[in-house]
Amino acid sequence: MIKVAMTGVYVDDVARAHAFYTDVLGFETRLHRNLGDDAPFVTVGAPQGAQPDLQLLLEPGQGPIAEPYHEALYAAGIPCIVFSVDDLRAEYARLSGLGVRFTHPPREQGPVLAAVFDDTVGNLVQLVQANE
Repeated sequence: MIKVAMTGVYVDDVARAHAFYTDVLGFETRLHRNLGDDAPFVTVGAPQGAQPDLQLLLEPGQGPIAEPYHEALYAAGIPCIVFSVDDLRAEYARLSGLGVRFTHPPREQGPVLAAVFDDTVGNLVQLVQANE
């Protein structure tokens, strides 16, 4: 069986991304290693043991491949990643209260209720809740 172990998102600033993904979104730090040359290797994941074998790599978004890709996704309004939540309206209210800027509030999108926010480090992120 093959499973997803890690996926990455390009970010403008790894330290700022780490703070946002942990302090605001509520993820926990899984790995934080300094690789020298001011290039940390940082992963986060769902808190409290949820999805213990799945990590999100906060990857530096500089470089000839990363920058155009990263900027094009954002300019096109395409989320770089999708996170699921149990109660999207409650999460929308919590994050809005913390100053998170949403590009669209919760709305029905086929089989899910979805919202999109700016992660402050160059990405749009989608939150979804399955319609029951």
